[in-house]
Amino acid sequence: MTRVLKNRPEKGALERARRAGVSADADEVVTALGDAGLVVLAGYLRRVPPAAVARFRLRMINIHPALLPAFGGSGMYGRRVHEQVLASGIRMSGATVHYVDEEYDHGPIIAQWPVPVHADDTPETLAARVLEVEHRLLPLVVTALASRGSSEAPLRLSAIGSAFVTGDKLAVQLGS
Repeated sequence: MTRVLKNRPEKGALERARRAGVSADADEVVTALGDAGLVVLAGYLRRVPPAAVARFRLRMINIHPALLPAFGGSGMYGRRVHEQVLASGIRMSGATVHYVDEEYDHGPIIAQWPVPVHADDTPETLAARVLEVEHRLLPLVVTALASRGSSEAPLRLSAIGSAFVTGDKLAVQLGS
């Protein structure tokens, strides 16, 4: 069974899920997770209850619009992240997919995709480039995790050329 949960009032994701035949209910959280093999929190902004974190350890992931551990933590989401990146003067940002633990943006990193920071970037232009790679990275990680099945060890994907690998094994080949 596939479900979509949402913590923000916009209805776009829920409407797309309904059109695709996926159960979507914004009010369900822990109960809706049931015995899920993988929980994907695509930018979920609330703290996950400790009982859910424990129950889904190494099976619950989230994505963050920066290269963690930098620019993560409580209150670091959306435009705030990109404003802080630009204010810091660093020349590289990106997206990170990580396991969820008891702290915001803290769990083991699964994969990161770097994005250059340009001298003329605004929070909006940087956010748009990071969002593009978020939309590519998250499905790649979900595919790799789903094909691997359950595991007691965290998965770590590394970018090498046009592929993500785990150890010396190809995990995901990037398309054009």
